[in-house]
Amino acid sequence: MRVHDEPAYVLHQHDWSESSLILELFTRHHGRVVLVGKGVKRPTSQFRAVLLPLVPLRVDWSGEAEVRSLKAAQYAGGHVMPAGDALLAGYYLNELVLRLMARDDPHPALFDPYAAAVQALAQGDDVSVTLRAFELLLLRQLGWLPDLALEGLRLLPLDATQAYRLLPQAGLQPSGPDDVGALTGAHWQAVQAALDAPDPWLALRGLAPTLGMAALRIGLASLLHYHSGVRSFRTRELMRAMRRIGPRPIPPLNGSSS
Repeated sequence: MRVHDEPAYVLHQHDWSESSLILELFTRHHGRVVLVGKGVKRPTSQFRAVLLPLVPLRVDWSGEAEVRSLKAAQYAGGHVMPAGDALLAGYYLNELVLRLMARDDPHPALFDPYAAAVQALAQGDDVSVTLRAFELLLLRQLGWLPDLALEGLRLLPLDATQAYRLLPQAGLQPSGPDDVGALTGAHWQAVQAALDAPDPWLALRGLAPTLGMAALRIGLASLLHYHSGVRSFRTRELMRAMRRIGPRPIPPLNGSSS
């Protein structure tokens, strides 16, 4: 089997030999696939400057085994890699896809939101808004997001003024107003309406300024951790550690403290 000119992003890579790499890709029509790139680490390889994470690619591969053979890869254009905090946020997107999506399980409806999220990060858009929008679309696409217009167990319409918290096995449940992971019924209903919009990516990003991002992050994190089987994501821990450290002052060139 030969696949030609497939839109893709590199999610992860590791050494296979002195000159070759094992590549995890997220592709539009084939989902997560694993390729071996033979000789791509050689100084003369044309792939060295192309096989980078968070960069839009067009790739060719062949083979029917679990690990296929990379035949061609080229930069698809559009944007360069994110930098700084946005780069760490992009690695978090990749970790979500790696942990929550099975290999060779196509999700073409999720590829465009992923590409849009990476582009938004590269352009310097709000990191929190971008991540929450992608998390919502990922959970919905995989079938793990309940109806956010209904109370989880009783399936009753939400009370617009009541606070609700999102729980992995029970959906939205009434909560105290001081619960840090709670949003009002009106807010959850607005999120569901955005998900049902013709362009949910744009609708969610437009809705974000009216929501409590911290509360939404806590609610979505509970679902992501539950379904991934991990208590924390490595990239999230790294992002928190970097925030605690903060920016370091640049020492003067002459070595003085003045």
